[in-house]
Amino acid sequence: MRRPGWPTRFWVAVAVVIVKPISWLLVKKEWRHAERLPREGAIIMVTNHLSWVDPFLVAHFLYDHGRWPVVLAKSGLFSVPVIGRMVRAMRAIPVYRGSADAARSLEASRERIDEGACVMFYPEGTCTRDPDFWPMEGKTGAARLALETGAPVIPVAHWGAQEILPYGSRRPRLLPRRTFRVQVGAPVDLSKYREGLGGRPPGAETLRAATADIMAAITAQLAELRGRQAPAAPFKKPSHG
Repeated sequence: MRRPGWPTRFWVAVAVVIVKPISWLLVKKEWRHAERLPREGAIIMVTNHLSWVDPFLVAHFLYDHGRWPVVLAKSGLFSVPVIGRMVRAMRAIPVYRGSADAARSLEASRERIDEGACVMFYPEGTCTRDPDFWPMEGKTGAARLALETGAPVIPVAHWGAQEILPYGSRRPRLLPRRTFRVQVGAPVDLSKYREGLGGRPPGAETLRAATADIMAAITAQLAELRGRQAPAAPFKKPSHG
């Protein structure tokens, strides 16, 4: 029987064969507080974004702790021969950026939540442009999904992927092997926002405030992971970048 939110066994095996050997070869691992990650039930997993390689490494972490990561991927991938079939089979959700179809991604995420899946969000929407690699301001999709479904939001921070493949680079730095660190936080408390809705859809101000709390939770985990103090305010992505 297929586990809630998971692909078929065949496609799980394909993903494991592709991702795990690469992950083990690329990095050493330091995983903290994995016990905070719920093993069952729908969750919205939110994390920072440092490199194009970190989705694979975070996915490995989730898989090894009993969760299948339902990722949001650029819609263009779904039309690429072979790759498109794979990402569909692995239950990825297409993201239609800059179009009137953007709401379709959120609706598909709701369907996965209804199935009991672990939906993996990068609230920043892209790799951070902060010069010191702290999370930027987030987009409101994860907050909206959480407030409308009641699914818990689990903040996860990671560090080290930027040393393997810096943003904008096409040449990975494979040696010496870097350490990829992951830390899981307690669920983000969004109860005050849910209680104030009274059955109404969340407004823009509520979504911005809830999103700020989500990004603060991710940043707090990253600060602990790095052993450094985070900036007082998140970085704002330049409008041209």
